[in-house]
Amino acid sequence: MKKLDKLILRAFAGPFLLTFAVVQFIFLTQYMLKYMDDLVGKDLGFGVIAQLLFYFAVLLAPISLPLAVLLSSLMTFGTLGEHHELTAIKTAGISLTRILRPVMLFSLLLAGVGLWFNNTIVPMANLQAFSLLWDVRQQKLALDIREGVFYNGIPGYTIKVNEKMGENGDILKGVMIYDHTQSSGSMRVILADSGRMSTLYGGQYLGLELFRGRMYIEQPNTNNQPGANFIRQNFSRNLITFSLASFGLARTKTELFKDNKMMLNLNQLNHYTDSLHQRLRKERSQLVMQLHPYYTYLRFDTTGQSAMQRVAQWQVPATRLQPVNLNVTQQAANRARNVRSFLGSSSERLTNSTKDIANYRIETFRKYTQSAAILLMFLIGAPLGAIIKKGGLGIPILVSIVFFIVYYVVSIMGEKYGREMVMPVGIGMWMATAVLLPIGLFFLYQARHDSGLFDLNWGQLVPARFRWPLRGYKKSV
Repeated sequence: MKKLDKLILRAFAGPFLLTFAVVQFIFLTQYMLKYMDDLVGKDLGFGVIAQLLFYFAVLLAPISLPLAVLLSSLMTFGTLGEHHELTAIKTAGISLTRILRPVMLFSLLLAGVGLWFNNTIVPMANLQAFSLLWDVRQQKLALDIREGVFYNGIPGYTIKVNEKMGENGDILKGVMIYDHTQSSGSMRVILADSGRMSTLYGGQYLGLELFRGRMYIEQPNTNNQPGANFIRQNFSRNLITFSLASFGLARTKTELFKDNKMMLNLNQLNHYTDSLHQRLRKERSQLVMQLHPYYTYLRFDTTGQSAMQRVAQWQVPATRLQPVNLNVTQQAANRARNVRSFLGSSSERLTNSTKDIANYRIETFRKYTQSAAILLMFLIGAPLGAIIKKGGLGIPILVSIVFFIVYYVVSIMGEKYGREMVMPVGIGMWMATAVLLPIGLFFLYQARHDSGLFDLNWGQLVPARFRWPLRGYKKSV
């Protein structure tokens, strides 16, 4: 490796690592805020939160890499241009494309690694992240008994406390408990003047010690008539334990989520897509045969009868003549409505199958487009940095955000158009690349000719045999 390549790579490595870390942090914060309502108040612990952060960071890496490459390329070559290092290198007879080569090779390597990462690591991270997120969403909120509010978070019980006292709120005043756990249909109501709340056996159970209270038990008789038997008991002290097993995080088997399109690699996506295509073709081929029972074929005897008499006399399904028992017009209208209903349901089913195929193809193309975006952002950022000759975090950040927003918005539009079958999925997924690629090539052209951003000699873009209208044109200085 030549000294020039080492110089360029050292100048690029620092901004790239810094911008990648910053972009990951910003995206990760935005992603966690999206699911904040599912995480707060459930006493998940640091371990569960750390797992979610790690899995989401892995998922966001393919999105962060293109923006990091764009921003670091702008900063690197903008700084080299601002300090006149690019000018000195060009004076030595080295072209701009040779200067860009080490970063271009690094971006090409990064795109290949990104494709492997998207195909291998991201599906596994999706499986672990969203299965864990599913379990977190199913978990109940942590035990939170409030004053004057009926609390039914513990299965089979409803608890109300008039007042909570003490440093930790463990002393209770005016306790009311409805017990619905009896399978025989009886219900218990417990009233107490005061009580003390504590956890038992390492937090697995909640202990509620009640003082000076009464217990009312209502039991049905043999005919299941409520209120037949009524028992009242007084107590000076009563200890009730509640199981807190329902507040623990119960993990679901990840195998139940593995068939989701986000959890599949390229081979699996192609296999599922082919299976869906075969099923769709089979349903379409069977549609005509399924319509046959809805049709009736008529043959009319035209000798000596009026038209209405001929219609009313004979009805021939298949090849056999049968007398008409119903009005032919009404029967035809009923069959037409049946055909319309059948076609409507069949069309909806086929449309849903086509959308499923589109969704799987979108996931397939996404693995390629996110990797290609790394090269695209380099092609935009490196020449643009050499043109504007501004380093630091000011102008490069602004320009990077503008281009990334354009890429992101066009990508979302293309994905939506492909999912809704407005355009082919492939065209929709590559639409953002097709829009920004000419812009990157234009920036590279301008940088190679040491031109300004919008300083363009249009005559150079026209073939020589077509330049005769521009022969008197001179570029103004």
